[in-house]
Amino acid sequence: MASVDVIDVKKSYGAQQVIHGVSISIADGEFVTLVGPSGCGKSTLLRMIAGLEPITAGGLKIGERFVNDLPPRDRDIAMVFQSYALYPHKTVAENMGFALKMRKAPRTEIDARVKRAAEILDLGPYLARYPRQLSGGQRQRVAMGRAIVRDPKVFLFDEPLSNLDAKLRVQMRAEIKELHQRLKTTTIYVTHDQIEAMTMADRIVVLHDGIIEQIGSPLELYDRPANLFVAGFIGSPAMNMLDGHLQTSGDARFVTEDGIELPVADVPAGSDGRPVIYGIRPEHFALGGPLQAQVSVVEPTGSETQVFAHIGRQKLLGVFRERVSVNPGEILALTPQADAVHLFDKASGLRLN
Repeated sequence: MASVDVIDVKKSYGAQQVIHGVSISIADGEFVTLVGPSGCGKSTLLRMIAGLEPITAGGLKIGERFVNDLPPRDRDIAMVFQSYALYPHKTVAENMGFALKMRKAPRTEIDARVKRAAEILDLGPYLARYPRQLSGGQRQRVAMGRAIVRDPKVFLFDEPLSNLDAKLRVQMRAEIKELHQRLKTTTIYVTHDQIEAMTMADRIVVLHDGIIEQIGSPLELYDRPANLFVAGFIGSPAMNMLDGHLQTSGDARFVTEDGIELPVADVPAGSDGRPVIYGIRPEHFALGGPLQAQVSVVEPTGSETQVFAHIGRQKLLGVFRERVSVNPGEILALTPQADAVHLFDKASGLRLN
């Protein structure tokens, strides 16, 4: 195992710069997820760590050595891709042991490593099968087994669950996390799915347009997003964002563009009249109270009820564990939890409270 240090790394394609001086320190044995929308640079960064893309500037360290100029085979990493990339004419065992065979490892060592990886991934009964005889989830396990057999210092995952159905993605998320807990190998995992990032990572790196917006544990990013981008990206359903300004005369409060007042628990000094974005997550509304929201859509999911509504000209989403009996067009009385409110400067998008 080894630490990974990304030191002011930049990447350009001609005159187009896509990574703008990214720095990340990943501890030995840590599970870090790179997350962000399509085109943010997360897969490009992963491919630079793997050695599949040259870096334009900056440094990459795996353990104690710089690897900028090392080819992928000499970096002691193993990568699992979105596509399984299995050899269709080789059995599961042959696919898993192929890299060791290319290294001319002894047959006894190859067999022992393949057997160990198969036990970890419950692939023992399938070692003699071919990829066409496996389900999507089993093929992904074979791809993971091929990485485990190499016993690398670092695992790299590039959106490995994107081709699986929703139920299988949930199962494989748990299996990858359990695998990391057993092997304790340093892992860097790329995804555009913030639920994957939240449920699997020790720390999350949120990328946007080739820069880091925030680094932190899943709950740090959820509870204290540094800016509007992180607040809107982390959390499903997304955080409500309301336009308005602060009033601090008397009890501090937020006032929407339509003059509707909402509670706040903490405001910066000298903020009277300041234009802000009022962020509140859908689950931080209580039923009953002074806020009158006009319901537009009700979506019962069984375990909870999602209610889409309007306050003035602005949209609002509330998520309730209770069974809410309300119809479109009716008024739903709500109370925002003041201590769960996030305030962001309207001009800069930065967090205020």
